[in-house]
Formats: sequence, C-alpha cells, structure tokens
Amino acid sequence: MLIKRVVNIVDPTRREFLRKSFAGIGWMMAGTTLSQCSSGNDDGSGGAGGMGGMGGSGGMGVATMSNIANLGPLQDPDDNGLRLPEGFTSRIIARSGVEVGSSGYLWHNSPDGGAVFATADGGWIYVSNSESPALLTGGAGAMRFSSNGDIVDAYRLLGDTNLNCAGGLTPWGTWLSCEETPMGRVFECDPLGESDAVVRPALGVFEHEAAAIDEANQHAYLTEDVGDGRFYRFVYDAPGDLSTGELQVAEVMGGGLEGSVEWRTVLDPSAETTDTRLQVPSSTPFSGGEGIWYHQGVIYFSTKGDNRIWAYETDTSVLSIIYDAATSSTPILTGVDNLTVSPAGDILVAEDGGDMQIVVISADDTLVPLVQVTGQDLSEITGPAFDPSLQRLYFSSQRGASGLDILGMSGITYEVSGPFFV
Repeated sequence: MLIKRVVNIVDPTRREFLRKSFAGIGWMMAGTTLSQCSSGNDDGSGGAGGMGGMGGSGGMGVATMSNIANLGPLQDPDDNGLRLPEGFTSRIIARSGVEVGSSGYLWHNSPDGGAVFATADGGWIYVSNSESPALLTGGAGAMRFSSNGDIVDAYRLLGDTNLNCAGGLTPWGTWLSCEETPMGRVFECDPLGESDAVVRPALGVFEHEAAAIDEANQHAYLTEDVGDGRFYRFVYDAPGDLSTGELQVAEVMGGGLEGSVEWRTVLDPSAETTDTRLQVPSSTPFSGGEGIWYHQGVIYFSTKGDNRIWAYETDTSVLSIIYDAATSSTPILTGVDNLTVSPAGDILVAEDGGDMQIVVISADDTLVPLVQVTGQDLSEITGPAFDPSLQRLYFSSQRGASGLDILGMSGITYEVSGPFFV
C-alpha cells in the first residue's frame, strides 16, 4: 500500500540552511519541565509531563550559543582516562554492579542509550538502558540529580526485558526503551519511576535500536540494527499516545541510496508469520541502523555497517547522506552508533570502536572530536546526552577497560563539564 509520494531531488544546500539557521544565533530553550510524568495508562493513553532532554532547568529559559566548533584540540588523558578540550573536566558517576551513592540501586550492566529529563525542582534525570539479558539486568535505570548537580537517587525503570540497546525520549516526557532482539519490542517508561513501563506492540516486533518523535506530524521514526535493517515510521492516532497507529517502512525511490522516500504499510507489525523487514519486498535495506534524533524538521540517523549519517527531511520526504567515512575528506568518525543533536544543530555521534570518540558534525559540516576514552579500545561509547544547562554531557563506556566483558559488568558512566555552549 502506497502511503506518501513526494517527487524531489536531494538539495544539500537546503539541509545546510536548516542547520545553520540555528547555529549562529542565541538559542532560548523552552522552560518546560518533567513534573508528573507517566509512561502511559492501561487504556493506552499517553502520560502527562514536560519536555524531556532539553527542557530548561527549573522551568527557566536558558540562552545559549554553541561553542563546540570553536573548541581546541583534545588534551592528554585526565585522571579518568578521558581526552578533553582545554577547560573541560570529567567525573565518573557510576560503574556497573556498584551502588550509586546510597540509593540501593546497583548501576546496571552494559549501559547503553540514554537521555536527560529536566525536573520541576531544577534538577534532572539521566535515563540509561542496559544492553544485557534480563537475567543479568536488562531493562533501564535512572540517576537523579539536584539543581547543583549532586546525585540524589538512582533506581530501576524497567525490568524483565532483554538487550535494551538505544531508545529515545518523547516530547511528552517519557523514555522509549528498545529491545535489540529478533522479537524486540519498545517499552514506554516513566523517568521518575512512579509508573510501570508499558509495552507498545504497535511499534512493531524486530531488532529495535532507537526511536525519535516528530510531534507535529504525529510520527515516530525507528531504526533496526541488522545488516539489512529497515527505516520505519509509526503514524500514531492520537497526540502523545503510541498505543495505536500504523507502522510503515521506507522505500527510497529511483534505486539509489538518496532521494525521495515513499512510505508503505507493514501489514503485520507483530511479525507472526514474516519478519517485519521482509514484509514489503520493495522497501530499502540499511546497513545496521543505529542512533536516531529529530531536530527542526529533520530526522538524523546512523548506520554502522557503512559508517554513514543520514538526514531525512520530514516536509519533503527526501533522504540524503550527510557523512560517509568512505568518501569523506576527513574520515575521523567510524563505528557510528548512538547520536544526539544539540539545540544548535550540532550532531554528536558516539563511536562503537573506532577511536572511542564522540565526534561532532557541526552545523557547517565540520568534524570536531569532542571527547576520547583511552585504554578501552574494545568497548563502545553509548548514551550521549546534555543536561538542561548544556554545560554537562553524560555518556557511558559500555564494557569499560575489559572490553571483552560480554556480560557488560565493567561499564562506566561519565559526566563531562565545560563550555559546550556560551
């Protein structure tokens, strides 16, 4: 079934304009906060709550301008083994299997995808998935911070799920935790931990990686982490409610990698008889879908199998490649995995392997190494997310220095502070 047809050509100058429009100006963030967030009720209604991720701290707007493109080279490793730009500092905030403060919560194994949610008291919550089997930890956990950055609590958000890889935050203040298994599902979680997580079967059964929400059009976009994975869109029926809707899969027209996209219906999202990605033979395969993020009308996502970063413009339905390690004149970014996008349009891409760096694709398409983890070459960087002030960046090294620890019991979660924005 044909969903949408827009005939267009890739216009890189338009995409560049969209990003640069927000790079060189002061950015005033919305002051919405997470107050009484719910992961959804039994009737499927979406939970209440404020904007996740980039909500203003304590309900106050924050004027910011990106400083990332101006940062100097990475310095020698600090005491935590991180190479950072001059003027930046780091601290380790959690280790797998070790109690976080006096919370009683042992930080989960294999920390993966993450996001930050502002809270009404001026603090924030960092949510983190666990890419481990349920028998070890699985699911997702959270760490809560006071307004001055102290860790005040940690707790589990989701259990009895397997290999929760990345995910995504929603504009209504919930966290989508994605299982990366052949029978993987998406769970909607309350970052405050006050409501039980709710499975969202309408988003399909497949090896989920990450999710991003286009609230204006009531679309959720999803990546699939297999060698011939697909790029999906879920059209949800009611605002803030992912319980019902239609799952669709992308077909790039013309036989190429870039160009106009048509969306086709997936008739059996539960994959009872046929794998979800194989139900529409004309759909376009992507080489290992990874992180995904919505920013100013554009969906950005990564594919690790071919080291590419993609941009899909939601108003024109045009897909283009904005970074390809094989053709880049500065291919310093490889093993592309989790990603996030700053309010100014900076794309932060975490490496799985590579040089164990977070590399920024700035709004003018310059590549800027932001942080490098040393002595952990067999690990991967996961879960990059800014705090509401944009002065702190959170992320994890999933397997730590051991690297080969397939159980993920050596994971380390970091906080880096500095003038990312001024």
